[in-house]
Amino acid sequence: MPDLHLAVLTSGGDAPGMNAAVRAVVRTADHHGIAVSTVQEGYEGLIQGGSLISRVTSDDVGGILHRGGTVIGSARSPAFLERDGRRRAAGNLAERGINALVVIGGDGSLTGSLFRQEWPDLLDELVSRGELTPAAAAAAPRLQVVGLVGSIDNDMFGTDMTIGADTALHRITEAIDAIHATAASHQRTFVVEVMGRNCGYLALMGGLATGANWVLIPENPPDTHDWRTAMCDALAEGRSSGRRQSLVVVAEGARDRDGNRITSAEVKDALEQQLGEDTRITILGHIQRGGSPSAFDRHLGTVCGHAAVIHLREADPDEEPQLIGIREHEVVATPLMECVERTHAVAERLAAHDFAGAMRLRGRSFAGAFVTHQTLVRAEASPPRDRAGRVFGILHAGGPAPGMNTAVRVASRLFMDAGHQVLGIRNGFEGLLDNDVETFKWMTASGWASLGGAELGTRRLQPTGDEWDVILDRIAEHRIDGLLMIGGWSGYRAGHTLDRLLTEGGRAVPIVCLPATINNDLPASDLAIGSDTALNSIVSDVDKIKQSAVASRRCFVVEVMGHDCGYLALQSGLASGAERIYLPEDGITLAQLQQDIASLRRDFASGKRLGLIIRSEFADGTYTTQFVTDLLEKEGGELFDVRSAILGHVQQGGSPSPFDRIQSTRLADQAVRHLLEQVEADAPTSAMLGLVGGRMTFTDLRAYPTLIAPDAQRTLSQPWLALRDLATVMSGRTGDALPA
Repeated sequence: MPDLHLAVLTSGGDAPGMNAAVRAVVRTADHHGIAVSTVQEGYEGLIQGGSLISRVTSDDVGGILHRGGTVIGSARSPAFLERDGRRRAAGNLAERGINALVVIGGDGSLTGSLFRQEWPDLLDELVSRGELTPAAAAAAPRLQVVGLVGSIDNDMFGTDMTIGADTALHRITEAIDAIHATAASHQRTFVVEVMGRNCGYLALMGGLATGANWVLIPENPPDTHDWRTAMCDALAEGRSSGRRQSLVVVAEGARDRDGNRITSAEVKDALEQQLGEDTRITILGHIQRGGSPSAFDRHLGTVCGHAAVIHLREADPDEEPQLIGIREHEVVATPLMECVERTHAVAERLAAHDFAGAMRLRGRSFAGAFVTHQTLVRAEASPPRDRAGRVFGILHAGGPAPGMNTAVRVASRLFMDAGHQVLGIRNGFEGLLDNDVETFKWMTASGWASLGGAELGTRRLQPTGDEWDVILDRIAEHRIDGLLMIGGWSGYRAGHTLDRLLTEGGRAVPIVCLPATINNDLPASDLAIGSDTALNSIVSDVDKIKQSAVASRRCFVVEVMGHDCGYLALQSGLASGAERIYLPEDGITLAQLQQDIASLRRDFASGKRLGLIIRSEFADGTYTTQFVTDLLEKEGGELFDVRSAILGHVQQGGSPSPFDRIQSTRLADQAVRHLLEQVEADAPTSAMLGLVGGRMTFTDLRAYPTLIAPDAQRTLSQPWLALRDLATVMSGRTGDALPA
């Protein structure tokens, strides 16, 4: 079998994170001794050949991780649609011995991989025309193909998220958050149009994340032919309930029940004519594609690019082309053309006005988000149910985490919409001691979706002794039937103790602990609310730090938070291109420091201008950030200088990221459903809710002994630690891997 020589190209519309994928493909191939080339200008580069197809190494893709767009370019190629164009492309690949192709693009670009089926015939034609030698044709008898989805639309089957979609959501939420402020100031209505073609993902999730009052998407038009009146009536109710502004998000492909396009201009006209409101239109356009990729898109591009090369290296050359994506946070491979066909099926359902079918094809998560949004945008709760309402308390405990407020807004409204009373308990368990309890109304948490911090307040108090008796009395006094605790480690431990005391006292009050901490160190949860926002904050700051060193030879030691968990350090190191990452799970040894010093001296002596080390705050008690900085400064000599940066509590602040807002919404929805079931059960149980293996999972709170163990954090399941080897590959280092 011929040695593998792969080429990577980007095609179609650009998407943030494409550069991360290109970098991962090149560095993974280089790490495994596989020849790798980049193709500039997409399929057009395959046809033109020449310098547009060039061999590269790991050094050639340094410094591109944080850049938006695609550094190797993308172009529409009508010529590739013709057989002559594909024959020329095959010739250019075969001449260079390239026998594998990684295509990063949307569904149109990935359809072009059908070119693989023609490969043998194209080579035969080239040989018969004297345009390719028989030896060159024999060296590349087959063409292996894998595809990665680079598209902001998130409209491709085979992956839960496409490269670029998360960054586009960042741009949308940033814009809408800003618009909310001016809209409220003037009691004005805004119409925001977002991209997405036939997919309403950006509009729906952008609306869900920002608290938009009405969303129009292709897959689920208003269930009336008079959508204008339905929309205006809903917004008018919101105004009458005290809402100062209205915001409508329109997907560019939105349509009514008859299949007619709904434009932002039509929405504006309807609002002005029926409500008499001053209305403005904002069309976000290509700003949604621009800017530096989010931490998630850097991660997604990296893990998928790495997996693409590993797949090509291990797959049977005769295997049909595969699409590499993620499902439930696991990297998966799916037959490429099956994914393309199922993606096109949605457009076919929409063209046939089969909107229910289109929603089914989008999946349960998409449909569930739509239903949740419809509840949240109501001006008031649904009419009371026949059965007697229950009382549910909501509180925080632990450090503040971005996304806490989103979870409170969602949970309180869902409880109230089901006919129940909600008590907001301020300052955690301390609020129960002080009887600082507020009865929520429908509009109490209005506007909280975008707020950082914790409007209810939070404390790390661990009640003791008689304090527990007071708390039990407060729960009885307020007739609390169920409790939702949104917070971190101290909240979980307090919840565990409270559940035991309630059970011993014969009181059936189920508790759900919902994970919210930037440290991402909680049991029964792979991903906590707040960690994505913190990660983006770190990556943004590190990008700036790296830019400050452009004109010097400098190594930075950046300390990030995380307590005893290295999640933020490892993920930010991957997303920012760090050469070294020090984790509390591994510690730091003198031998490792000596190895790192030798490696840095060698690199800087060879022309390197920037070094980056990410150190988790509790990586080692002896080898502190200052110690490491001083040591490197001493040993760097004339080759490089060293600076340290301790990012501190800025990582806990700021508006929550779209990911954390959406995650908070989904977790809160599941927590409410669970508590509503448990309060009606004969033997209710308390639980911890979290994403485990990509699935929403409830774990019995009473059966989790590590919550009372002093070293509990170190007994956690931490699947993200498997990324350490990937961090080594992406650093471009060889022979000095991170500890296993």
